[in-house]
Amino acid sequence: MYFGGFYYDPVLMVISIAAMIVSFVVSNKLKNKFKKYSQIPISNGMSGREVAERMLRDNGIYDVQVISVPGHLTDHYNPEKKTVNLSPDVYNGRNAAAAAVAAHECGHAVQHARAYGPLKLRSQLVPLQNVSAKVLNFLMIAFIFGGFFFMRGNFSIILPIFIGCYGVFTAFALITLPVEFDASKRALAWMGETGVVNRQEYDRSRDALKWAALTYVVAALGSLATFLYYLSMFMGRDD
Repeated sequence: MYFGGFYYDPVLMVISIAAMIVSFVVSNKLKNKFKKYSQIPISNGMSGREVAERMLRDNGIYDVQVISVPGHLTDHYNPEKKTVNLSPDVYNGRNAAAAAVAAHECGHAVQHARAYGPLKLRSQLVPLQNVSAKVLNFLMIAFIFGGFFFMRGNFSIILPIFIGCYGVFTAFALITLPVEFDASKRALAWMGETGVVNRQEYDRSRDALKWAALTYVVAALGSLATFLYYLSMFMGRDD
């Protein structure tokens, strides 16, 4: 289908819409899982902060600080400041969900300490990712206010930039997958070896991390679909 001199692939359009729907479903499922498991106290009574600090110590890491940050599901590891940042519910939580998230974020700290290749590569892509996001936001605003100009065929001027930006997003999303999977693997291995949780709590932690990982898979597929969509427009131009 052609519009404004460009070929729009309806299949990729459907894929993009489907990716958004799946992303919503997975995200909602993740929230429900964490809400459910957050209501079940952990047998050892440890908070997320205590779980994180113990995992760091057990891995010989003493230069990383565990701190609380505002928000919900805002947990992350900051390699520059060397801080494991936990949301209040995880930092103070004494349940399997909090333990799983805390251990997962410490998994990133372990990756950093062990110079894990994919994590280093992802960190190197962060500046390019940020620049691409700013460029794309500017172009989106320009597109909204100058829609008539672009609809007249002048979209060809910025289409390669769209492709480049989404190419960066896709590369970042794809390299994020092994980083997140490995962090969860390290977390679950440590939880199982140390007995910090019992078998039932371990299964809950694994289930919570599984759904968290799926959000990254969906994000990567959505980014890839968008990249291919713009690429198909470029390759199918009606010159």
